Amino acid sequence: MSTTTATNTIEHVDPATLTIATNVRTDVNLGKEFTDSIRANGVLQPIVATRDAEGALHVRYGQRRTRAAQEVGLSTVPVFIVDANDEDTASRIIEQLVENEHRDALRDHERVEAWKQLEIEGLSVAQIAKRTGTTRDTIKTGLAVAASVTGTELVADGTLTLDQAATLIEFESDPEVMESLTQTALDHPDYFPVAVERARREAKANATRAAVAEAEAAKGHTILEDRPYTDPAYVNLHHLRTPEGEPVTPEDIDGKTGVAVYIAVWGEDDAHLSYFLTDHEAHGYTLAAHYTAPAPAQSGPMTDEQKAERKTLIANNKEWDAAETVRREWLATLLTRKTLPKNAQTVTATSLATAGGVIAQALGHGNTVAASILGITDGHGSARIADYLTGHPARAAHVTLALVLGGIEESTSRWSWRNPEARTAAYLNTLAAWGYTLTPVERIAAMHPTENTDTDAQPED
Repeated sequence: MSTTTATNTIEHVDPATLTIATNVRTDVNLGKEFTDSIRANGVLQPIVATRDAEGALHVRYGQRRTRAAQEVGLSTVPVFIVDANDEDTASRIIEQLVENEHRDALRDHERVEAWKQLEIEGLSVAQIAKRTGTTRDTIKTGLAVAASVTGTELVADGTLTLDQAATLIEFESDPEVMESLTQTALDHPDYFPVAVERARREAKANATRAAVAEAEAAKGHTILEDRPYTDPAYVNLHHLRTPEGEPVTPEDIDGKTGVAVYIAVWGEDDAHLSYFLTDHEAHGYTLAAHYTAPAPAQSGPMTDEQKAERKTLIANNKEWDAAETVRREWLATLLTRKTLPKNAQTVTATSLATAGGVIAQALGHGNTVAASILGITDGHGSARIADYLTGHPARAAHVTLALVLGGIEESTSRWSWRNPEARTAAYLNTLAAWGYTLTPVERIAAMHPTENTDTDAQPED
């Protein structure tokens, strides 16, 4: 077995003069971050090479460093000259395997700590990104994690990615949600973005409800947990009239005794208040002529099966809303790619033939979703997409696909899972074939085999 030994000293040579010897690594992927790092910092770890009888240097280890140095045009690189028997193929292969395999990459928490130290040393995000060959967004994410004790702890054991840890920081004030989302990240990473979106929506809705409830309670109003459909003690404001025979308004009963209010939050911040009076006669109000007192519920309390069905209905509706946001973000990312899926043209043609009605309807209403997933924020109506295409003629195929996908997407709703149909199913299955991960409720809309959507991956309702 041959050995490799150093001859003299490290030499600094023009990388253009180096040749790459046979190497076990045949798929050489430099990557922008690696070449940016070489451009900014040069080659820090010497390249190992042998010298032949004519004096030419042949790279034995370090072909990625060599190719990157050649690509970015470095004037010199450090080369460690060794003696080796180039005819001993077995030894070369073993040494190259060992040199490549037995490396231990830095962990995320180690990178984060290093970036934090660079920030302390006065380097900006842009400077850290340039000097380390890392994207600015990654550095921003890492520094956000480093600034949080919770974030640092989440990446310390290596179980969560940097992006997951950064996302979870926003929920650190709610340990229960944090625990649920952390478990989701570990057990169902593909579902994690939707679980996060659900948690965000729930938090915003709860905050809206709490703020409205506080304002109503300050007026002396009772806050109802459930809408009193069948309780005759509560009379909805719509059924009351003033002494003059006019409908009673919320302003009329503001701050009066016996007022109860049920707060429903639609979406995240759209609060709808339903007012009820328990002593309308005390305020001189009468019942409207059309009013009929509600009859007690005929069937009594809901059965366990009915409760379970309602829980599933509520959970699936919430999941659909969250999935819609994540799905459209995924579509936007898809349309930023230089190359569209191979069958995009076929999908476009097929969709126009089978879903032309909803696509045309979206076209007539300004292509809101299409504009959104294309990243168009200026202008209104169809003209804004036309203007965008004028400025980006090379993206005609992307725009066409956006108009088709956006049109179908705009036709989807909560009813898509409650009443699955072929058009939406074909659309969702196309996205799945392109790499989008369908959530359980989307799988229902896609007409996949029925499965239990009330999984541990979903936050409690």
